[in-house]
Amino acid sequence: MAYPSPYRAGMSSLGFQWISSLLSDAGFGVERVFLPDDVDAWRKARLPPLSIESHSALGSFPLIAVSVAYELEIAGLVELLRLAGIPPLRRDRRPEHPKLLLGGPLTFSNPLPLLPYADAMLSGEADDVVVPAVEGFFETGDLDHVADLAGGWVPELGTVRVPVAKAEDDHLPARSRLWSSNAELTDMFLLEGERGCHRTCTFCVMRRSTNGGMRLVTPERLLELVPDEAPRVGLVGAAISDHPQLVGLLEALIERGKGVGISSLRADRVALKPDIPRLLRKAGYQTLTVASDAPSQRLRREISKGTTEAHLVACAEAARLHKYRTLKVYMMLGVPGETDEDVDELVRFTRQLAEIHPVALGVAPFVPKVNTPLDGAIFAGIKVVEARLDRVRAGFRGTRAELRPTSARWAWVEHRLATGGPAEGEAVLRAVEEGGSFAAWKRALS
Repeated sequence: MAYPSPYRAGMSSLGFQWISSLLSDAGFGVERVFLPDDVDAWRKARLPPLSIESHSALGSFPLIAVSVAYELEIAGLVELLRLAGIPPLRRDRRPEHPKLLLGGPLTFSNPLPLLPYADAMLSGEADDVVVPAVEGFFETGDLDHVADLAGGWVPELGTVRVPVAKAEDDHLPARSRLWSSNAELTDMFLLEGERGCHRTCTFCVMRRSTNGGMRLVTPERLLELVPDEAPRVGLVGAAISDHPQLVGLLEALIERGKGVGISSLRADRVALKPDIPRLLRKAGYQTLTVASDAPSQRLRREISKGTTEAHLVACAEAARLHKYRTLKVYMMLGVPGETDEDVDELVRFTRQLAEIHPVALGVAPFVPKVNTPLDGAIFAGIKVVEARLDRVRAGFRGTRAELRPTSARWAWVEHRLATGGPAEGEAVLRAVEEGGSFAAWKRALS
């Protein structure tokens, strides 16, 4: 099982840990390999990526299964394979090279850029199909049988996209076996409180129409799975704060002396259920994190985001009441139909929030995703996004509001991959070979 980012990220991925556990329970010798923190140093030392369990070289395994979370991790996959001495492109590999089975969250949206690298792919939820996929490999020596599995795709047998797989509820909830002080989610036992989402946000891959909406796990089932020795519990799910019994679950975990983390908080739930921010603060939270997703109320309505200004004000007041260090609000700039007036509304309203409590505004450029209603929307452009960030930054001067943007340039790269096909996938290899700078990506994708 390989993860195309460093250990601290891979060990914070519940999907990666869960699939590893399912394969281990089925009797396979599963070893974990992660992208080195310093790829250049490993390349200069001519060291291959090594497994955590036996320090075996990645290239020595007959089958490599890789979980890819998002578009830019394709570069990490390329780096892993190059360090291991494995030709990244499928067409360049020989029979003695390992076979590559790819999957992960990226397959819910647009897996086409992965096709040049994959011998086979499992799209969607792999809980029910990953064991048959691996069993078949060790029986036959190839992965052609994957095409017969739900979500299975063998590029050499056809390029027509297959529907994503949906796992049976019997496999829920996913949970981790290990927790690490060196992971991004430090010392945290990860546990899936629900799967999917019942909301209809038009920009989101995990909206209601994807794999049947929201599937709940009862608090009783969740609590019986928490190990006594686990110091912290991370409740994971696309809409975990919508779980109708979340407050009782948090209370039970805190009574057992557990620290608690939650993967996503909806501002309307924080506003309607004030016990949520109270309990999270009691469990050790320093930052209350919610999302507004668009810069104005008009745009939030247009993307079917139910968050209102009143909800966000209630979140700021809860952060002040319970003495959180910061209220962090995630949102996007460059949303379709966005104008300077929308950006000015964002500045005005964030200044209002900052008068209540210090605010950190986490801004990501909007990137349209395949398999959503906004598939086909236009990326606003690097210059447009940077100009709007400057407008926001200037508007925050002298306030308790802080701007924390992600790169508009790398959002452009993500956009090209998110809406691209196998040709854009091969461009990743060229960009990595030329050093991985933005200029290298721009040349490769052009």
